[in-house]
Amino acid sequence: MSYPEARYHGEGGENSGVLRPGDTGPDLVIGASDSDRVHTGTRVHYLGTGGSTNGAFGLYRWEMGTRPSGPSPHFHRTITESFYILSGTVRLYDGKGWTDASPGDFLFVPEGGVHAFRNESGEPAAMLLLFTPGAPREGYFEELADIAETGRTLTGEEWTELYRRHDQYMV
Repeated sequence: MSYPEARYHGEGGENSGVLRPGDTGPDLVIGASDSDRVHTGTRVHYLGTGGSTNGAFGLYRWEMGTRPSGPSPHFHRTITESFYILSGTVRLYDGKGWTDASPGDFLFVPEGGVHAFRNESGEPAAMLLLFTPGAPREGYFEELADIAETGRTLTGEEWTELYRRHDQYMV
């Protein structure tokens, strides 16, 4: 394995780093808070999107509330996906079986690899999601949030089209 082709051809480097403070609020909320102000849904922080990383990767902090959530097993044709557990317990599916993952656990899924995740613990959990290359996954998450918020019902064909547009193939 070697380094990829150069993407920067300048001589002296640039002052181009972008800092996102840790206390920045979520970019997307899927689900709501209950009457006691306990967040039961999911908060998504777009740490780095394909747009902001020039297509290199997408990195999101995914904070799940107490309500069970997460996708069914699926795969992607164009992107890899990685999961790094920050807090709580997240059930990860690696294509062979489900594992209760704890802080520090990591799962890498190459293109075509069947995977899923769920928080079924009844407690909050958080993880980092990394997509390579940097596909516009935030568009997919925002569509899901809108569907949840509006209560819109999709037909099977509409779900299939939504998934297809976002490189998500359910198994």
